[in-house]
Amino acid sequence: MLELNAVQSGYGETQVLYGVSLAAQKGRVMAILGRNGAGKSTTLKTIMGLLPLKSGEIVFDGKPIAAQPFDIAKSGIAYVPETRDIFPSLSVRENLELAAKRFGGGAADLTMERVLDLFPRLGERMDNGGTQLSGGEQQMLAIARGLLMNPKLLILDEPTEGLAPIIVKLIHDKLQDLKAEGLSMIIVEQNFGFATSLADDVVVVDKGQIVWTGSADEIKADEEAQHTWLGV
Repeated sequence: MLELNAVQSGYGETQVLYGVSLAAQKGRVMAILGRNGAGKSTTLKTIMGLLPLKSGEIVFDGKPIAAQPFDIAKSGIAYVPETRDIFPSLSVRENLELAAKRFGGGAADLTMERVLDLFPRLGERMDNGGTQLSGGEQQMLAIARGLLMNPKLLILDEPTEGLAPIIVKLIHDKLQDLKAEGLSMIIVEQNFGFATSLADDVVVVDKGQIVWTGSADEIKADEEAQHTWLGV
């Protein structure tokens, strides 16, 4: 579904990724793990066109990926960034309607009703502005907005960062529901237990390179890899 072949990328003259290759399969969840600064978020930003592809190739649904983030989103990839990036001056309703009106009616048919069923707290906060939401509510809104794009692939960068355990469990359960419905996902996450309980496939990044690949069960059983690459 999504393939990265020998991808090199970075920030200006600073190179971060050195020949990253991976393949995310349709209907499966891939977790990208690694220590801080390993290149995980850089990988996602390069997929989304937020950082330039210096060399290599990114292919989505059998076609080279577009260069511009808007065109990449139109192709069927929704991105929930680490910073959430909701529109703070808009209400919850307006944040959601922007995505629903532009991208609604896709194959997944993730409607406003469906995302509010997933995150009923948002339904109670529809007229509140983005700055009036807690961190957990902002994360729910960011995920809900991504889902309303009816994506073929949902990409989430650190979806549990800074959240209370009860909210982490809620988000985990909702993503598990979406996985059961067949939604393809890529998750970058520091929480090892959260990531491996959702993922089918795992890749580990270190110093801008893939250093380990396998299944979630395999990484959970590989204590040496956990210690060497993740510090678990």
